[in-house]
Amino acid sequence: MDKGRIIKLVGGLYTVLDQDNKRHTLKPLGIFRHRNIRPKVGDMVEFNKDSITKVEERNNDLYRPLIANVDQVLLVNSAKDPDFSFLLLDKFITLIESNHILPVIIVTKIDLMKDIELEALKEKLAYYEKLYKVIYFSSVTKENLESIEAVTKDKVNVLAGQTGAGKSTILNTINPDLDIKTNEISKALGRGKHTTRHVELIEFGQGFIADTPGFSSLEFKEMTLENIKYYFVDFFELSHQCKFNECSHIHEPGCEVKKQLEMGNILPERYNDYIHIYNEVKALKPMYRRDK
Repeated sequence: MDKGRIIKLVGGLYTVLDQDNKRHTLKPLGIFRHRNIRPKVGDMVEFNKDSITKVEERNNDLYRPLIANVDQVLLVNSAKDPDFSFLLLDKFITLIESNHILPVIIVTKIDLMKDIELEALKEKLAYYEKLYKVIYFSSVTKENLESIEAVTKDKVNVLAGQTGAGKSTILNTINPDLDIKTNEISKALGRGKHTTRHVELIEFGQGFIADTPGFSSLEFKEMTLENIKYYFVDFFELSHQCKFNECSHIHEPGCEVKKQLEMGNILPERYNDYIHIYNEVKALKPMYRRDK
């Protein structure tokens, strides 16, 4: 039995890329319907010459777009034009972490910053480098292009970040054949406004990439107050030393997170963003439910 990854779904037909990089257009076995098995882009599958015969267990599962087995999210933030925002950064990270996927932070347009400004930004982002991979990129000088190529190699990547941060520029730099204009990125990656859109993994260097409107929307409707602290991984590591097991890191005495903040070991912007997101979720759900 052959094995491969689903990279495209259009009109009930699946394109599977096998281990020899050959493409096969297939339909799933009819019995899948009765077993409520719905293959999706990103799935690792077994197949014969006619059909997909087995869908392997997924590592993760996104719903917007319908894609599975994502390795990481390339979280693109501009240094300038638009200005860098720690709040946007932490909002995206929270959403990505809630989906149990690894964020990779890419800071673009560093050539637009004065040296002193860039150094100040890097000094603060050094805190995030303890948690995630951070890459500084310039489309003008191509600085650290090789770092993006290396981190995306052999990975299924999804793209997220603020509008105007240079997501399409990164795509074009890595894969010039795409020739995506700034305002065409969504259409090229299957996010057009047409009803009959499709989901597809496109080649990106030596890996794959897809866009993710689910992250780009920055909505916290599915999030609960109790879970936010788990998505701030640095806070979660400290929470075991808090006086109370269910410490929210806001009001409780004996909070290790607040202690480390006062000692200067937590970036103030990071903690302030946590409070902002906590209050935003609380405002969305005045009668918020607790997870069962």
